[in-house]
Amino acid sequence: MSTMNSLDGIRILDLSRVLAGPWCTQNLADLGADVLKVERPDQGDDTRRWGPPYLKDGDGKPTTESAYYLSTNRNKRSITCDISQPQGQALIKQLVPHCDVFIENFKVGDMARYGLDYDSLKALNPRLVYCSITGYGQTGPYRERAGYDYAIQGTGGLMSVTGERDDLGGGPQKVGVAVADLFTGMYATVAILAALRHAERTGEGQAIDMALLDTQVAVLANLGASYLVGGRYEGKVPGRMGNAHQNVVPYQVFEVAPAQAGVRDYMILAVGNDSQFAKFCDIAGHPEWAQDPRFTSNTLRVINRAELIPLMEVVFKTRTKADWLSTLEAAKVPCGPINNLAEVFADPHVQSREMINHWTHSSGGEMDLVASPLKLRGTPVRRDRPPPTMGQHTDEVLHEVLGLDASALAALRDQKII
Repeated sequence: MSTMNSLDGIRILDLSRVLAGPWCTQNLADLGADVLKVERPDQGDDTRRWGPPYLKDGDGKPTTESAYYLSTNRNKRSITCDISQPQGQALIKQLVPHCDVFIENFKVGDMARYGLDYDSLKALNPRLVYCSITGYGQTGPYRERAGYDYAIQGTGGLMSVTGERDDLGGGPQKVGVAVADLFTGMYATVAILAALRHAERTGEGQAIDMALLDTQVAVLANLGASYLVGGRYEGKVPGRMGNAHQNVVPYQVFEVAPAQAGVRDYMILAVGNDSQFAKFCDIAGHPEWAQDPRFTSNTLRVINRAELIPLMEVVFKTRTKADWLSTLEAAKVPCGPINNLAEVFADPHVQSREMINHWTHSSGGEMDLVASPLKLRGTPVRRDRPPPTMGQHTDEVLHEVLGLDASALAALRDQKII
């Protein structure tokens, strides 16, 4: 295995805050890029204050480092710079020729107001990959709207297909984590890597226009295709299905016999084909279901869902989750438990996959954080740099990259630029 990371030598000037942008640059930092996280002096990334919980220092006292901030900023270096002031804008422009990527998630037009838009910066660095992340994109009638994950989940259709069925008392429900932000961060990662490859071949950088709404529409995936291919011609719009699948049956949550008195328990069955359904029927003690003309194919099971599922619900309640899981797993029928987060991080498989990193923060606090899921055989993923305190690396970076000496740094600090 190489001791180099995949993106060694790539430097990223990161002016993004909160989640979508920082999620993208955290991916790139994990792969070895030198991410310079630019934060506002005395304020920093908004998520630093999104707590509790906050990390405790070596004496057990709360710091100003929220768990939210820590979750999305590992492996970066933090510098402070007030870009609202001309001297701060000038400092960013001095850094641009030394960077490969510039990423920001300000409102449309803000970067131009600061003289930090793509057209201004590409004159300083023609190879620059410039990524803008906004709620609705740089064009279109909604371009000036403030876009945030919750609103995007609604506008982009996700909440119309998430939650219990209306006829069972359900209603629109957001996903438990900010998936529009997270997916946008992932798509931005892909776009930046592609643009870096183009710049490597041609010497030309480019602007990337990432929108949360575009991403949310894209990840409607099979449901979006179901509507475009059939639903809009048939007058059918996919709706909420609770824990069931729109296109596959049986593929949902079932209540099972309680492991202890008075405590309801559940599990997931995810039958993906007719062979798996037949195996399930044998295990359930009802092999005749697999031969029933209403249920012999997935298409028929989707059509006759209302007849099949009540039969299965009765059978599932006759055995415990542990009994079902062991029997179904042995027969290679897809199934699984519904773990809470304590169970997730205690799971021996999660632990064996090294999905928890232990860090000592610069505050002296000890912390465990979720690790990167990236596992590259030839080039390791970085695990050596905990999330920074605000401005922790300002002097280091400005001296290393721009050659500023102590007096120059002191002058910038006196003017509250850094």
